Amino acid sequence: MFTGIVTDIGIVTKAEQRGDLRLTVQCGYDMATVAIGASIACSGACLTVVDKGADWFAVDVSAETVSKTAAGLWREGSRLNLERALRMGDELGGHIVTGHVDGVAEVLGVCAEGDSHRVGMRIPRELARFIAPKGSITLDGVSLTVNDVRTEGGETHCAVNIIPHTAAQTTLGEIAAGRQLNVEIDVLARYLDRMMAARTQ
Repeated sequence: MFTGIVTDIGIVTKAEQRGDLRLTVQCGYDMATVAIGASIACSGACLTVVDKGADWFAVDVSAETVSKTAAGLWREGSRLNLERALRMGDELGGHIVTGHVDGVAEVLGVCAEGDSHRVGMRIPRELARFIAPKGSITLDGVSLTVNDVRTEGGETHCAVNIIPHTAAQTTLGEIAAGRQLNVEIDVLARYLDRMMAARTQ
C-alpha cells in the first residue's frame, strides 16, 4: 500500500532480459533499511526488491507488467518515481494507492497556469467512469487531483495541475505532449463501481 507521495527519483542503470526483465535502479534510499522482498512503487507499479546494494536495488518486471504500463519506461537511463510501502502510523499525505496500474494515458498538451502547469491527457475509455472532477488519480505513481473531465469525439480527456514542488520532486517536471503515463484509479471509485454493479444483478 502506498500514498502517491514520491520520496525519491531512481535511475535505471541496467536492464537485463532474463525470464523476466531484471532492472537495477540507483536510488538515494538507505538500503540498509530496505529488506529483500520489500515493495517499492516504481512510477506507479508495485515491484519487489530481489537484490540490493548500498545505493541500488533490483526488481523483476514481468512481461504482463511491461505490456500494461507506459512504453519505454523500463529501459536503461529511465528516471522512475519511487515510493516505499506505507507503514502503520505513517502520514497519509496523498490518497490510498495500491501500486496496480489500471491503464495508460497519453499527454495531449501542457500549458503554464501561473507557476504551475496544466496537463491535459487522453484516458482509456474503460477507465472514464472512475474519474471525477476533484477526485484523486495516480499518474506515474504521483497522487494528483483531477481538475476536470470531459468527453470529446468519443474520447475521455481530463486535466491535472502540476505545482512547482511536484515538478521538482518527481519526473512529471519533464512532461510533454505524447508522453505515456501509468494510471491508477482511486480505489474508492473501484469499490463503489463494484457495489453499484452488484445492486443491479
